[in-house]
Amino acid sequence: MSRTPQVRREILFELADVARALRTFVDQCARAHGMTRAQWSVLARLERQEGMTQAEMAESLEIQPISLLRLIDRLDEHRLVERRPHESDRRANRLYLTAKGRSTLDRLVPLGREISGDVLASFSDREAAELLQTLLRIKANIRRAAARDGTRRVANGARHAG
Repeated sequence: MSRTPQVRREILFELADVARALRTFVDQCARAHGMTRAQWSVLARLERQEGMTQAEMAESLEIQPISLLRLIDRLDEHRLVERRPHESDRRANRLYLTAKGRSTLDRLVPLGREISGDVLASFSDREAAELLQTLLRIKANIRRAAARDGTRRVANGARHAG
C-alpha cells in the first residue's frame, strides 16, 4: 500500500504546526520590543501600501474588521498610525504611518533579520529559495482549491435553494 496519502496528510499537519510555532516565536520577539506580532504586521503592511482603508487592511491581514479596529486604536493611541478621512466615503478612513511609526519599523528591521536568520539558520540560500517557491506553489494550490470549492458551494446551494 502506498504511503503517499499519509505523507501528504503529515505535510499539512507539519505546515500548521510550523505556522503556529512561527507566530508564537515572532510574538515573543516582538513583545520584547513593546509590540505584538499583529501590530507589527499592520505597520509592515502600511509601509508597503499606505492609504489603504481599514476594510482593505482587515482583508489583507485576513482578520475580522473588529479585531483590526482594536489594533488600529492601540497603534493610534501610541501615535504609530493615523486615520485620515476617505475622500469619497464618509464612513471610511485611510491609514497612514506616522513618523514615529516609521521609526518603530526601522527599529524592528534588525529584529526581523534576526528572526529569519534563526528560523532559517540551517538552510543554504539555494534551499531557502527552493522552500519559498514550494510555499508559493502550495499557497496557489490552496487559493485554486478554495475558489473551486466556493464555486461548487454556490452551484450546490443554488440547486438546493429551490
